[in-house]
Amino acid sequence: MGNNLDALTTIFTEFYYWVTVVLMFLIHAGFLMYEVGMSRRRNHIHTLMKNVMLIPLVTVSFFLFGWWIYFAFPNGPFIFEGKGIDYAAATGARPWDPAMGTNLSDHINGVFWAAFLLFSWTAASIVSGSVIERIRSGGFWILAVLIGSVAWIIDASWGWHWDGWMVKILGYHDAYASGVIHAIAGGFALGVLLVLGPRIGKFREDGTARDIPAHNPWMVALGFFMIYTGFWGFYAACNVPIISPEVIDGQITGLTWTATNIYLAPTTLSAITFNFLMSLSGGLMAAYIVSKGDLMWTFSGGLAGIITASAGNDLYHPIQAMLIAGFGAWAAYKLHYWVERKFKIDDAVGAVAVHGYAGFIGVVIAGFVLWGQPSSPYEGYAAINPVGQFIGAIIMFFVLGFLPGYFCAKLLNAFDLLRIPRKVELEGLDFETNQTYLAAVEEVQRAEKAAV
Repeated sequence: MGNNLDALTTIFTEFYYWVTVVLMFLIHAGFLMYEVGMSRRRNHIHTLMKNVMLIPLVTVSFFLFGWWIYFAFPNGPFIFEGKGIDYAAATGARPWDPAMGTNLSDHINGVFWAAFLLFSWTAASIVSGSVIERIRSGGFWILAVLIGSVAWIIDASWGWHWDGWMVKILGYHDAYASGVIHAIAGGFALGVLLVLGPRIGKFREDGTARDIPAHNPWMVALGFFMIYTGFWGFYAACNVPIISPEVIDGQITGLTWTATNIYLAPTTLSAITFNFLMSLSGGLMAAYIVSKGDLMWTFSGGLAGIITASAGNDLYHPIQAMLIAGFGAWAAYKLHYWVERKFKIDDAVGAVAVHGYAGFIGVVIAGFVLWGQPSSPYEGYAAINPVGQFIGAIIMFFVLGFLPGYFCAKLLNAFDLLRIPRKVELEGLDFETNQTYLAAVEEVQRAEKAAV
């Protein structure tokens, strides 16, 4: 650190990201509560352990190679200026590099790595909710590592990186990850569900779907509010809190230090506070109306609204954010039930719609509303435009989401590693644990009667 000002800036930035990581931990706690609240009693322990154990698996794999991918692949499929893997930029992100451990000369890498890691957990948890009550734990954990440490971080390197090829060529803009996390996770979940199949009893003989309501509405509600809180921290983590023009080669003109988005374009925490709350409100209101007050879909609509508006929430007016969010929540609800009826897809928590369809729609809408706005402060980059955003949405949802999820699920299914046996599903994945518990309760009751 050259002087006291540099030291203060560095320590502030370190603490800022550390706080956002702590807040984002609430997203995962919320997903745990939400999934258990949605699942039936006989599957609670399996649902908990399936989602808890993705934490160490994705964390270790992200440390070993996921972080390196982000810095190594901004040139994507090697079509930009004939460049390939950026080994120089990725130096420092390998597990043996000095910055990947205790290092008093580097205060930023660890907390920045952790912020991206929590995004990885989120992507895997989105998939987790959609497949509850019928997937093998081992098969899910393989899928979690694939999306958490490979697929989503590739799309972040392509479209959520100041030097990403999609930003340069397509003018792709996705400030708070409508596509980069949510569309890819929703597409990945859809690919898995297509192979996994519906829960036993979900569809009647005539093909109509049965409603399997939430087991515990209170857990669902509290889980969603924890996700909302963590998502707000996620928004903050998508910003660089303070930066000087010199740090990014003077691309931001003037002498005033500023906050930037992930593309290093100026923004403020005030802007995202307006738009986060307005998009949450628009989503909740629209979902309440379209679902006629259904609890799960009202809360899901709030999340779908935020996700739809997230691509452009650094630039939207708050009223725009609210209206876009309302449309996204309405579309997610309608598309969920249309896909369920048409293709017999059993998405237990509506994750494909809330994250995938809403994220896809949000990326496309940003292309029209922000048409002509700069995608980056760097000269020579394409401006935001509808074609670039649509192509970007296709890449996120289908190319890096649906296809890896589908083919990995097919491979796991071929080796009988994907779906639990029918007998286990009917008895419940917690059958042995529940039987042990009931036996213990009966023994205590017998002892109490004998004492009396």
